[in-house]
Amino acid sequence: MLKKIDLYIIRKFLFTFFLSIVLIMIITVVFDITEKLEDFVEKQATVKSIIFDYYIYFIPYFANMFSPLFVFISVVFFTSRMAYNNEFIAMLSAGISFKRLMWPYFLAAFILTSLSFYLGNFVIPKANLHRLEFEDRYVHNSFVYKDHNVYKQIRPGIYMYFEAYSASTNTAYKFSMERFRNDSLVYKLTSSFMRWDSTLNKWSVYNYLERHFYGIKEKLQTGQRKDTSLVFTPDDFHKRENIVEAMTLPEINNYIQNLIMQGDPKVEKVKAFKHQRMAMPFSTFILTLIGVSLSSRKVRGGSGLHVGIGIALSFTYIFLMQIASNIALGTGMNVILGVWIPNIIFSFIAIYLYRKAPK
Repeated sequence: MLKKIDLYIIRKFLFTFFLSIVLIMIITVVFDITEKLEDFVEKQATVKSIIFDYYIYFIPYFANMFSPLFVFISVVFFTSRMAYNNEFIAMLSAGISFKRLMWPYFLAAFILTSLSFYLGNFVIPKANLHRLEFEDRYVHNSFVYKDHNVYKQIRPGIYMYFEAYSASTNTAYKFSMERFRNDSLVYKLTSSFMRWDSTLNKWSVYNYLERHFYGIKEKLQTGQRKDTSLVFTPDDFHKRENIVEAMTLPEINNYIQNLIMQGDPKVEKVKAFKHQRMAMPFSTFILTLIGVSLSSRKVRGGSGLHVGIGIALSFTYIFLMQIASNIALGTGMNVILGVWIPNIIFSFIAIYLYRKAPK
């Protein structure tokens, strides 16, 4: 059963958290407008489009991304105020254990963790689709496909290769396709270039050579142009790396399976992003424990000292979260372990500070 003291702490926790989000996001939006104002004016973005096609989706994305920072600051701020007002001394003197006082904190943290996990994996990705489309239109330069000498599996047993791809003309140069059956090559198509025909919605190959293999026999066929029935479209080449931000959790899982089938090396990077998106919400519990343990003691200097320490630890956590996944990708470490390393490290810090907290 929730008691008055539980509701009191939960209310303070949630109110401070959402108030801090509102205040910080106002500052963030002002800085973002200042940075992108020249692009908005140059590309003639309307005020209505800026507000309803961009910032209405920008705000929840960045608010959820930095929610651990907001949680930490919120806990440190209102808990230090309670300690400064001797509220913890009164509660502990009344026979309420420090362990019992953690219950409303973790209940509020559970609410925020569940909300962050659901929004980050199922709601915000759909909103990100609109945000990314706006950025492609009004912020970013024209998309350029930078990969060269691409070789990937497009369907089971069917592989394609091209030397370079032009996103502006939807043309793949020095294209080839191979079909295998029971590990044996049965068909190969090579061409000078392949181009997307927007009227037919098909790929057409030019100056092509077809080779059909029947055991030791081979059949050749050449031509100037041939329409194909390849299953991919130019949209598959126009995806920026941040397109995963617009994918829900089930969509990311399907995308990872497709990358594995294609033998695409960026699959590990997508896995890291997936687990980073999952690990971030659960850090709320760790940072809440650290925040309470730091702030429940009344110290000289007031809440400012607690807030300063809290911000430093929060940014340290976010920094570790970023570099840990990059180190895992660069060294061949298991990406799941790499992403969760900051949570593991900060768990030990939280346990240590909890044991040192006044009880």
